[in-house]
Amino acid sequence: MTTKTHLAADRRCRPLSFVLTPGQSADNPQFTAVVDKIKVRGPVGRPRTRPGTVAADKAYSARGTRTYLRRRKIRAVIPEKADQAANRKKKGGRGGRPVSHDADLYRDRNAVERAINKIKVRHEAAHVKWESHEGRRHVLTPD
Repeated sequence: MTTKTHLAADRRCRPLSFVLTPGQSADNPQFTAVVDKIKVRGPVGRPRTRPGTVAADKAYSARGTRTYLRRRKIRAVIPEKADQAANRKKKGGRGGRPVSHDADLYRDRNAVERAINKIKVRHEAAHVKWESHEGRRHVLTPD
């Protein structure tokens, strides 16, 4: 059985929240669960639960995701899929405005991938290995 990790990270590649699901689950339905779990502690007061901006790839460009972010007053930096843009243009004036897109902020969306890679490296470094020597077991920890 496989699993999928849905992760939110800040620009400095620090994990903010994650949700673990079965491997065959889709990404977009888990988006709200991941964003709802974000809690950022500050020096005083209660933790912040609303990020200022969310950068995501085209898999998260559904109307429901954008509506959710708009309702929570979170800026979305998610490009529009080609088929969604074509359908909007086909409707003409009834299709609505094109989505805004900030290319500079969109470049930082790889922070999630970098955060996952950091977690993998830490896990490998902390992994305990066993070695059998002369019938005894020794724990080897990497230096």
